[in-house]
Amino acid sequence: MSGTSELPPGTFGFAESASELLRLVTCGSVDDGKSTLIGRLLYDTKQVMSDQLEHVEETSERRGDGYVNLALLTDGLRAEREQGITIDVAYRSFVTRARRFQLADAPGHVQYTRNMVTGASTADVAVVLLDARKGVIEQTQRHTFIATMLGIPHVVFAVNKMDLVDFEEERFGEIEADLRELTEHLGLSDTATIPIAALPGDNVVEPSERMPWWQGGTFLEKLEGIEIAGDRDASHRRFPVQWVIRPMSDEHHDYRGYAGQVAGGEWHAGDEVVVLPSGRRTTVVAVETHDGPLQVAVQGQSVVVRLADEIDVARGDMLCGPSDQPVAARELEAHVCWMSERPVQTGARLAVKHTTRWTRAILEEVSSVLDVESLDWHPADGLALNDLARVRLRFAEPLLVDPYTENRATGAFVLVDEASNETVGAGMVSAASA
Repeated sequence: MSGTSELPPGTFGFAESASELLRLVTCGSVDDGKSTLIGRLLYDTKQVMSDQLEHVEETSERRGDGYVNLALLTDGLRAEREQGITIDVAYRSFVTRARRFQLADAPGHVQYTRNMVTGASTADVAVVLLDARKGVIEQTQRHTFIATMLGIPHVVFAVNKMDLVDFEEERFGEIEADLRELTEHLGLSDTATIPIAALPGDNVVEPSERMPWWQGGTFLEKLEGIEIAGDRDASHRRFPVQWVIRPMSDEHHDYRGYAGQVAGGEWHAGDEVVVLPSGRRTTVVAVETHDGPLQVAVQGQSVVVRLADEIDVARGDMLCGPSDQPVAARELEAHVCWMSERPVQTGARLAVKHTTRWTRAILEEVSSVLDVESLDWHPADGLALNDLARVRLRFAEPLLVDPYTENRATGAFVLVDEASNETVGAGMVSAASA
């Protein structure tokens, strides 16, 4: 490591106080400035290594950009640099005094819809960029719709390139009104619209003196202030078993624990649980990590759960609250994004990976496919690359699912081609029957 840019005092202590992680995906039309915005965030929050900055300066000069092109900090693929577009999902992380961030820069082209779905699948916040000159266009509608379909709880619209419309308040107001109409149509509840100019840095990290009419804070301040603790599913206790731990040593011969990631609810010692699919009931003795017992474990934490009774529990089983169980689904309806270049027809047989469980499925029906330009649904009998569709699947064995709108962990699954082991689709449960 050749060195770092100068950092403010205490920068390396940020991680201690900024323990909460916010995952966000940036999306928008081609040339709206997604990569530039991320580059500006990284640069203005002092996250850029000096050798990285030197490389970006050299590349910018070689390309004849006429300025330090901060978009190159995220456009890491050579093909992207040559074409000036983003064709893959670029992940970057940075930290401020308020929290930690993980950024996924998703491509804007229609033909890379699958990449956007991948980048957005775990996001807490979708940042949808718009060009202030163009306003709300087809890609804005498409990306906002996908964010809605994926259940992303918070959407921030960044109206970029305000410098190219002379920082006009009236123009921003027109775009804000159009966005309000779009979000009301889609039923989004937590949205914000912020004017920025990512290239010169206006209102990204520092307030803009050229927009005195804006009193709503900077883009970074908005991200730092978003509350995500309430987004967790605290009401549906779900724990898919990933691994059974039995050390089998003389010292730990009585130990048996079940490792996995909490998919929903709060988990404490003393909780009553039911083991599915067997239906056996028992009590939680302890919830542990390698550091010792926990008072409580919440959604997203990786833990070991120990049970009071020695019952048969295997990988793929699920622990849950006795009074609130998931649906043991033989059939379900779902939204699917098809990710394979090989199309598929109704009747196809596929493997399904859901939480920690595998089974086989038949594509019973493709009821409709989304027209990404009009956002209308049209009848179809098959799926092609990047299609967003409503489908019905039938399983060889029941899967323990919840609607995706209730629980993003137990409501999501992936489809796999058994012959090639290729992931060919990502799905979100909309309705299920036992």
